[in-house]
Amino acid sequence: MATDTERGSGAREVRFGVLGAARITPAALLRPAKGNAEARVVCVAARDRERADAFAARHGIERVVSSYDEVIADPGVDAVYIPLPNGRHAPWVHAALDAGKHVLCEKPLTANALEAEAIAEAAAAHPDLVVMEAFHYRYHPMAQRMRAIVESGEIGPLQHVEASICFPLPRFNDIRYQLDLAGGALMDAGCYAVHMVRLLGLGEPTVVSAEAKIRTPEVDRAMVAHVRFPAGHTGTVRCSMWSSSLLRLGARATGSNGELKAFNPLAPQTLHLLTTRIAERHAYERFPRRPTYDYQLDAFCEAVLRGGPNLTPPMDSVATMRVIDDIYRAAGLAPRPSMGS
Repeated sequence: MATDTERGSGAREVRFGVLGAARITPAALLRPAKGNAEARVVCVAARDRERADAFAARHGIERVVSSYDEVIADPGVDAVYIPLPNGRHAPWVHAALDAGKHVLCEKPLTANALEAEAIAEAAAAHPDLVVMEAFHYRYHPMAQRMRAIVESGEIGPLQHVEASICFPLPRFNDIRYQLDLAGGALMDAGCYAVHMVRLLGLGEPTVVSAEAKIRTPEVDRAMVAHVRFPAGHTGTVRCSMWSSSLLRLGARATGSNGELKAFNPLAPQTLHLLTTRIAERHAYERFPRRPTYDYQLDAFCEAVLRGGPNLTPPMDSVATMRVIDDIYRAAGLAPRPSMGS
């Protein structure tokens, strides 16, 4: 657990070690930590020591250590942030838990549902440790309000929910197109869409059908999937990293009495709008422009230091990964392989 550390007024803090010098780390952790009195990034390691040195110097990280193992073993580290490629998440989550560290791991938590189930079992054996999947959007007030609207029944019993996360990524040598690193559009953009459909659908869906557009054998550049919920309503997941849908960032829930439409719930700090139509009345809502990652870090520190709620724990990851695996199967593809399999 995090220890009392003198900082300013002596408030307790969570000391982070970082695995890798990933592009997402400044936005997801380093900048939020600079504005959070309860978070401090104390060390980083990368496969290339020179790259780690340059990364630490550029972002003001206190120490560079020689390996990921050294980060995890460091007694001055309370929590490990894992922004590695998808296929490398699971082994390092297990290693961090075994070392008694809290974990903030980028999405998707694992390469497949079997890995997620194993992490959920390991996390249950360490109830004093926080394992949070970094679905940052879920911690923003916009996502909280979206869920509250459908739960309240304002739009009536649900009929259909959908989410679309589509953006262009024409760098085809990017790790997100590599099968051995658990790449594919569904794993990258699509895991958000699956998570949003689950958020709005108020249940765990069954996959009905799916169609993939392929970049290379077994690696999808786009995916559309149709699901059904136990209560009878339907859902659609759309995602792409390269398709005719160059940019689609939204979610919608339709009920018997109205509709909720969310534009850009993924990064509302950039631009967003939440529209609710109930009968003939329309309501428009906007939310703070504070970054989603700031809210996520607040929640992580709250969970570690005071036992606050974890909205994206490993069992939630299991549910997401089961849907993702089933979408791949429905599209005629295999779930993403575990490292070494």
